[in-house]
Amino acid sequence: MASVSHSSQTPADSPHDQSAPTPRQIRRWRRYLADEQAEGRLYRDLAERKRGEERQILLGLAAAEKRHEQHWRELLGEHAQRLPAPSAHRVVLSWMARIFGSVFVLALAQRAEGESPYDTDSDATARMAADEAVHEEVVRALATRGREKLSGGFRAAVFGANDGLVSNLALIVGMGGTGVGSTIILLTGVAGLLAGALSMAAGEFVSVRSQRELLDATRPTQATLRAAPDLDLDHNELILVYRARGMSEGDAEHRALERLGVFDCDCNPELSHDPEEVADEHAIVGSAWTAAGSSFVFFAVGAIIPVLPYLLGVEGLTAVVVSCTLVGVALLGTGAVVGLLSGASPLKRGLRQLGIGLGAAAVTYLLGSVLGVTLA
Repeated sequence: MASVSHSSQTPADSPHDQSAPTPRQIRRWRRYLADEQAEGRLYRDLAERKRGEERQILLGLAAAEKRHEQHWRELLGEHAQRLPAPSAHRVVLSWMARIFGSVFVLALAQRAEGESPYDTDSDATARMAADEAVHEEVVRALATRGREKLSGGFRAAVFGANDGLVSNLALIVGMGGTGVGSTIILLTGVAGLLAGALSMAAGEFVSVRSQRELLDATRPTQATLRAAPDLDLDHNELILVYRARGMSEGDAEHRALERLGVFDCDCNPELSHDPEEVADEHAIVGSAWTAAGSSFVFFAVGAIIPVLPYLLGVEGLTAVVVSCTLVGVALLGTGAVVGLLSGASPLKRGLRQLGIGLGAAAVTYLLGSVLGVTLA
């Protein structure tokens, strides 16, 4: 379970200020109580969508938040009524949990648990601060499962969109720097969209298919099981097989003798190659067709954005500025999504994507300007 309930509180865990609370303390405690209630509802909402172990873990987290909630209720006493709204962050998390499910929410919840104020607030117990640190690790582990399931098609979609934005913006801005007409820039952008989308789709298909084939090629087979009955007890290479798979010499020798029937094996050797493990490996890699399709569609979606001003008839430097602005907003969005999924700051990841994209556009614009002057 995520936590262990405690029936008593040691003196070291008790708040050390037993005097009447100040108005400022009351406001802070009421906010904490509202946030604890919101986090408990969040974990219960997520648990409703899960089964088995994950459901029990999420319910365990909700129960822990209930304990924290009780702590603030006891401190507040009569002031625990008509609480303020929880922080905007918790409201957004709860809304996303109901609409989108657990993957994005757990990534955000991981950050929220990691930023708990209880470490520095003397009104919170040391036990509560320790709980929050443990909760962060629990949520991190749950979020990792979700991130693995988002591999393949989703990864191709996110990075396909980002590549479409950056590459086609750089292409269009570079052409704009040469001083050519808007019609040529528009045609160049459309050509870059089609060529890039097809190239990305083909690359993703080959990459994912190759990765799946490599997994299949490197996975141990049941050759030792099939060959064991006919092998010479004194002259065989079974030990070499197991040493090549990473076993020590002693372990390899013991396993080989088990296969040859010298020792009894309390396991079913046919199950040594777990089919569920194979399915998990392939699920993490994803489908080659899904990755290719996602990459094609989202590259095209990203690549059309810098072309939009030219499609609408905007020309010259104005078109370049509008294109950069639209792409900048989109890059902030894709960067934020990557940040959410990785448990990092969405703002920092968004700004990083923005800097990379606009930096590439600036370089190509300068090169285009130099080329345009040279040709003139």
